[in-house]
Amino acid sequence: MRLVQIARGSERRVGAVDGSQLVLLSAAHAQSIYQLACRAIQSAERLTSSAENALSDEILAYDEVYEGASDWRLLPSFDHPHDPAYCMVSGTGLTHKKSAENRAAMHKEASTEITDSMRMYQMGIEGGAPEPGQIGVQPEWFYKGDGSILRAHGEILDIPAYAEDGGEEPEIAGAYLISPAGEPLRVGFTVANEFSDHKMEKKNYLYLAHSKLRNCSIGPELSIGDVPFEDIPGTVGILRDGQYVWRKEIWSGGKNMCHSLPNLEHHHFKYETHRRPGDVHIHVLGADAFSFGDGLRLNQGDIMEVSFPQFGRPLRNRLKIQNSSEVPVSVRAL
Repeated sequence: MRLVQIARGSERRVGAVDGSQLVLLSAAHAQSIYQLACRAIQSAERLTSSAENALSDEILAYDEVYEGASDWRLLPSFDHPHDPAYCMVSGTGLTHKKSAENRAAMHKEASTEITDSMRMYQMGIEGGAPEPGQIGVQPEWFYKGDGSILRAHGEILDIPAYAEDGGEEPEIAGAYLISPAGEPLRVGFTVANEFSDHKMEKKNYLYLAHSKLRNCSIGPELSIGDVPFEDIPGTVGILRDGQYVWRKEIWSGGKNMCHSLPNLEHHHFKYETHRRPGDVHIHVLGADAFSFGDGLRLNQGDIMEVSFPQFGRPLRNRLKIQNSSEVPVSVRAL
């Protein structure tokens, strides 16, 4: 089952995808997937059952909403509806072989035989998929920001004045909610563009943390229920003036990763501060390819497209480059 979140002015609704239609859930039952998930926890039922029981007779044309031709607009496919500060956006890198090769190429020096990126990837190959009940090697981890950085399908991703560059990273994200008892619960999976500053990272690997502090996008749909996560094909592309200037097949899922999903989830939620009741987590699970790795520099107005058909319609966002100059931020003593 796949759900979307939509808004019209200050009104929010949840819709279930049914081909070219959205079947809205009763507003009295849930106006956000967060609220729907909280109800499922409270009633001790599966999220899919909670959603099915809340379906109404209200129907919207999905094509119009998706194309931006409706009064309703798409929201990020999962969020904290009341306070974005209670949503953490984070991720793991070097989980896919191609991502390790791209990273190694970015940081390799003539005198270096093997990069730290390839060492990290090799550690994942050797110990990233432990037997059930065991703990494997920890992956790379990074923080992107709180929920205020999340953008929806059709919204702009921007390169700020202080950035060196900006480019797409096609990923699948896990969407999680922490229960009142402090248990991390996976609400579902969604397509993600983890949008990063690769040029800044390439300058020095220690700038990785800085390069990740950017806006990003998820959606348009959230896949809930028993979602297979084994072998997931997709594509990533850059459209310029309506034509693809770069496009590539990508693969995700357990078969194509050196870390298992349970291992990635353990190493994110092992921290007590990541298990605060009521918090939302959007955690991206690694990329297979990105245009920067093939030497493409994005232009103003380019559209970044990420598609994993198993998780619904493609995620598209237009690039905006802020042309203003960076201004010093001054701090005064209180």
